[in-house]
Amino acid sequence: MGRAFTLMLPTFLKDSRIQIKAATDPNVQACEQFEKDFGVKASLSLEEMCANALVDAVYIASPHQLHAEHVQVAARFGKHVWVEKPMAITIDECLQMIEVCRHAQVQLMVGHSHAFDLPVLKTREMIRSKRYGQVKMVTAINFTDFLYRPRRAEELITRLGGGVVFSQGAHQVDVVRMLCGGDVCGVSANAMSWDPKRGSEGAYNALLKFHSGAQASLTYSGYAHFDSNLWMDGVGELGAEDSIFNPAQTRHRLRGIEDAGQEAQLKSARNYGGSQWNNVQAQSSPIQHQHFGPLVVSCEGADLRPTPKGIFIDSDHGHEFMEIDAPLIPRQEVVDEFYAAVVNGQALSHDGAWALGTLEVCLAILKSSETQSTIHQLSHQTELQI
Repeated sequence: MGRAFTLMLPTFLKDSRIQIKAATDPNVQACEQFEKDFGVKASLSLEEMCANALVDAVYIASPHQLHAEHVQVAARFGKHVWVEKPMAITIDECLQMIEVCRHAQVQLMVGHSHAFDLPVLKTREMIRSKRYGQVKMVTAINFTDFLYRPRRAEELITRLGGGVVFSQGAHQVDVVRMLCGGDVCGVSANAMSWDPKRGSEGAYNALLKFHSGAQASLTYSGYAHFDSNLWMDGVGELGAEDSIFNPAQTRHRLRGIEDAGQEAQLKSARNYGGSQWNNVQAQSSPIQHQHFGPLVVSCEGADLRPTPKGIFIDSDHGHEFMEIDAPLIPRQEVVDEFYAAVVNGQALSHDGAWALGTLEVCLAILKSSETQSTIHQLSHQTELQI
């Protein structure tokens, strides 16, 4: 019930297809808050929660390095699994997760990633219509204060899944793979770490080449003083308008922090049940659709630009804007996919095989940067099935 849970909680509260029956967290405060809010049992043990007969599916939002273990526990109890991105931090872990879920005959979905955002999904529909020709190039950019938000120690250690490539790269890679066909055949990248106090990589540039002939350039900085939400009409990643960070304020929060334990406590205070937890905020819905920074899809006949309010279409016919109604439930598209799979038996788009391909690209970004070479050996790429 950490940060990712707080971001999904508005969805869980508003979507009638979801009933919250149990929870687990090592934090006693979070468990107490949960029992107070929902009137059902919260456990300190994952096994105890998974043994609950009222639970059909488990949403796993634990730290990255624990995803593989927790998914396998849930699957062995016969529970369908929805695990946060990144799927895991190694290829072998992902393969184990897929196999255990297959053997248990349970669904495995990975997300939220911003590939679920409705403007991105609508852009993919436009691409598939062939109206604008083939996708040739995608440009994705995001500047945030990610690395200066309070972090646990392992979030700043790359081998434990820390840094921006695992946490943030999964969003960008998922989005561009979905728009370009999914099957990356080459990765050339530089992942940078220029603040020794924050340890792991905080920025990257990456060029992905696809078998379709398309290519995508990805730029992300978690060191930013500039907020690229300014290029998204001031709409923040979570859909709130007038959401621009103050770089001085962001960095000021870490002043006086003397050790990793103190910083972890500061983060915990902002999580569910913590001293700075705002329950009212959890129940409010965003005004606009969520996003992950400026995105331009260059097709043969038009440039498509999804935004929180709709899609700009610049073509030989002039300038158009396709408005998309504001969401009534944030991240409803994620529930749509999971519900259809669990209840109706429909195939998942963001299944284990797809998420394994995304992790493989993230690992290739790190390897390309380390070796200063282009990575061509990608053996787990797949096209989006739906």
